[in-house]
Amino acid sequence: MPVPLRVETMPPGPPRRDNVFRGIGLILLTTCFFTTSDVASKYLADHVPALQITWLRYCAFLAIILAIAFRTGKARLRTKRPVLQVLRGLGVVASSILFVSSLKYLAIADATATSFVTPLFVTALSIPLLGETVGWRRWLATLVGLVGVLIVVRPGGAGFQLASLLPVVSALSWAFGLIMTRMMSTTENPITTLAYSAIVGFIILTAMLPLQWQPLSGQTILIGMFIGIASTIGHWLLILAYRHADASLLAPFSYAQLLWASLFGYFLFAVLPDIWTLVGAVIIAGSGLYTAHRERIRARLIKA
Repeated sequence: MPVPLRVETMPPGPPRRDNVFRGIGLILLTTCFFTTSDVASKYLADHVPALQITWLRYCAFLAIILAIAFRTGKARLRTKRPVLQVLRGLGVVASSILFVSSLKYLAIADATATSFVTPLFVTALSIPLLGETVGWRRWLATLVGLVGVLIVVRPGGAGFQLASLLPVVSALSWAFGLIMTRMMSTTENPITTLAYSAIVGFIILTAMLPLQWQPLSGQTILIGMFIGIASTIGHWLLILAYRHADASLLAPFSYAQLLWASLFGYFLFAVLPDIWTLVGAVIIAGSGLYTAHRERIRARLIKA
C-alpha cells in the first residue's frame, strides 16, 4: 500500500527534532519497504487467498509490536479511547484485505496509483467526522483527484474490471482509519495505536480465516512473515520521518513509491503501467500535493 495512505497526525511521542534531509531519506526508505511488501503480496496472491496473506502479515505485525510494547512497558497497552482504537483497527484491516485482494487481478503500479486517492477521502470524511470546514480550493482538488482515479480505472473501457474498484474502497477504509487517528492525536501514543490496530486486525482475520482456508507451505509462511516485517518496518520508519519534517513537505517524496511499483512490476512481472495509468497517477498526485499544501496553510492560520 502506498505511503501517502499513511500521512496522519501522530499521537504524542518523543520531542520533534527538525532535520529535513533525514526526514526525506526516511520517507524514501519507507517507500522501498512498502513496495517490497506489496510485491511479495502480489507474488502470493496468485495462489494464496487474500485473507491468509493478510493474516500472515498481521501475525508478524502483532508479534513485533507486542514485543516493543512489553519492552517499553505494559502501560503502552493502556488506552483512553478504546472505541476509537477498535474503529481504527477495523478501517486498517479492511484496507489491507481489499488492497491485497486487488493484487491478484491488477498490476502493482495500477493498484498503487489508485490508492493515492486517500488524502482526498480524508478531506471529504473530515467534514462529518471532525466537523472541519473545507474550502472550495480543497474541494476542487478532491474533484480533480477523482478525475485522475477515473482515468486510471477507466469504467466502461475495454480493460475495465470490478477489481479496479478494490484499491479505491481500500483507500476509503484507510482514510477512515486516519480520521480515527486524528481524533486520538492528543491522548494516544504511537505504540498504543499500532498495538491496538495489530490486535484488532489479528482477531478479525483469525475469525474470518476459515472462510478462505487452504494448507500453507513453509515457503508461503516465510514470505507471509516477510511481508509483515517489511510493512511494520515501513510503518516505523514513517513515524520517524514525521519526527523530522512536516507531512506536507515529505508528501512529494512519498510518491516515489509509484516509481518503485512500476520498476518492480516490470522486472518481476513483465508489466508496465500504460500511458493512461501514468496520466491518472500524475493528476491524483498533483491533487494530493495541493491538498497537503492547503492543509499546511490552514495549520499555520490556526497556530496564528
